[in-house]
Amino acid sequence: MKKDFIFNDVNKLKGVGAQLSKYLKKKKIEKVKDIILNLPYSETDRSKLYKLNELEVGKIQSIKVIVKKLNFPRVRNLPNTIKCEDETGKINITYFNSREGYLRKLFPLNEWVIVSGKINYFNKNYQITNPDYVTTLDNKDYVVKNIPKYNLTKGINEKKYRSISEQVINQIPSITDWLDEDYINKHNLLGWNLSINKLHKSKDGKNNLSKSFRRLVFDELCANFFTLSESRKRIKKNKLSKKIIKEKSNFIEKRLPFSLTKSQEKVLSEINEDLNSEKRMFRIIQGDVGSGKTIVSLLAISNVIESGYQCALMGPTEILAKQHFELAKKIYKDTNFKIDLLTGKTEIKERKKILENLEKGKTNLIIGTHSLFQKKINFRKLGLAIIDEQHKFGVKQRSELAKKGGNNCDVLLMSATPIPRTMMMSLYGDMDISKITEKPNNRKKINTISKPEKKVNELWPFLKKQILNKNQIFWVCPLIEESSFLDFSSAKKKFDLINKKFPNQVGLIHGALDKNEKEIVLKKFLDKKISILVSTTVIEVGIDFPNANLIVIENANKFGLAQLHQLRGRVGRGEKQGTCVLLFKDGLSKNAIKRIKILKSSDDGFYIAEEDLKLRGFGDLIGYQQSGIKNFRFADPVIHEDLFKLAEKYVFSNEININEDKYSFLLKLFDRAEIINVGEI
Repeated sequence: MKKDFIFNDVNKLKGVGAQLSKYLKKKKIEKVKDIILNLPYSETDRSKLYKLNELEVGKIQSIKVIVKKLNFPRVRNLPNTIKCEDETGKINITYFNSREGYLRKLFPLNEWVIVSGKINYFNKNYQITNPDYVTTLDNKDYVVKNIPKYNLTKGINEKKYRSISEQVINQIPSITDWLDEDYINKHNLLGWNLSINKLHKSKDGKNNLSKSFRRLVFDELCANFFTLSESRKRIKKNKLSKKIIKEKSNFIEKRLPFSLTKSQEKVLSEINEDLNSEKRMFRIIQGDVGSGKTIVSLLAISNVIESGYQCALMGPTEILAKQHFELAKKIYKDTNFKIDLLTGKTEIKERKKILENLEKGKTNLIIGTHSLFQKKINFRKLGLAIIDEQHKFGVKQRSELAKKGGNNCDVLLMSATPIPRTMMMSLYGDMDISKITEKPNNRKKINTISKPEKKVNELWPFLKKQILNKNQIFWVCPLIEESSFLDFSSAKKKFDLINKKFPNQVGLIHGALDKNEKEIVLKKFLDKKISILVSTTVIEVGIDFPNANLIVIENANKFGLAQLHQLRGRVGRGEKQGTCVLLFKDGLSKNAIKRIKILKSSDDGFYIAEEDLKLRGFGDLIGYQQSGIKNFRFADPVIHEDLFKLAEKYVFSNEININEDKYSFLLKLFDRAEIINVGEI
């Protein structure tokens, strides 16, 4: 049997019709491979045959009994009952809505049968209602054993799914392993076929440290790294070198009211080398909140414009794009650069003129939102595209983006979400990575204090003083609405409370507001028309409010460390000292106390991200899940750190032809083939 079997639709399997296919689709099971990769999460112990005098109500147990009587009442809605017994007692097997002929076949009179199901007690008798399994003594070994448990959806029971799963696992053809046997043995892994078998037929599927599970993790990581490696090869093609003169950037740098940090200088030098080289740049600047990434990008832009090319700078929101535009005008004040801003709010007439100037090459720098990369926008000579805060971009989107400017367009991404070291290559392996690790010298460390929520009244005089001193305040709540299940504060309720204390000085934003409503409130805050902004975590990334110097975070213990650090970075961005107040409830867990202590002791986002990963584990990193970063099904950077390093080394240290049959199988298995085949760049 060919290995194409693995990539067949599930409806090609015996017993899988249209209805069952629909139920399986709800569990994202459409191909045979999806059944292979859907591992059991536990098992049901049916491994012992119990005497009827040993039964326990509420437990799943297996029994061997003789059929004594079949009772089929002619009254509608009454159940069919099969009376059975062994040498120690009696039991009723009860069925609702079942056919008489089917039950007579299943329970032949005076024959022994094996029955397995949940034990109940009704009318002074033991009872099993609609048992999971009924079989003959000959078939005992199929039922009396530990049976894998899978996450199922409505419409599929354990017995039915088990029959499909076993059909698949037993029919998997012998795959030529894409790893050499020596490599498998050296790194304590298992062969592919053996691993899959063990994952479904033993406890290995539930143990993420077992050799077979680790093999699956290694495969998943390699598929990911192959994708990144291939994307990197295609993006970093030959281009014309941009002759970097640095006259304009040196002039701008001298006029800045501060000196660049060593870290900023190093990153700018790396970018200039890329621009000057004959290979396309595809680089990401990883920089903590407020580390000065934007200044570095604007200096790089000045070098590209000076070398005769146009540049595009994209921000995730209109308000951030406008902030970049205002900063660029300030930085480039005494240059002859022509800068335009293009957003959804740009008037049609003005928009037409901007697009005309772009096409004719009159515009040196265009700043805007993602609409900058629409097909109808044409550049005369685009040489550098910069995307700010686009950590949501996956490999496929990055590849598509790199196509936009043609072969001579370098691409630079910026992200203020510090990524733990283990995950860096698995996310950005197709890119060169620059890190800004220092804060600008003029940035003061933010005072971080923690306070029990019961003492919240002590904050009101402090807030009043801040407002009198013309400072602005963020107040962050975890939820929009009240919840009877979770002890969280509601942003709406908090807004009402604070608005009573500070009338007409409070705004409210949350995820349920549409984009325009959100921008209106943010603009009011930016223009200092309101002093306090009550918000959910939507203020976490990007926008610069230089006048905001106090942030209050409720239920701080419920947030991840990295997320708290991102929120804290919203304040203290001007010349004044920033303060972050962490409010928490009584009875904190040890981990919650540890998180608050770490945050109070450090303002290094990269260190905080590492600690967050250790404390919370990959599965719980809320910030990463929201950013779309959690893109592994089996691999965990904490538990499988060694495999991340091993897979990275295997893929990036070897010259591998991914078109070989064994590698294409791996890529198809983990849905990576489509990403790799996005077309030539």
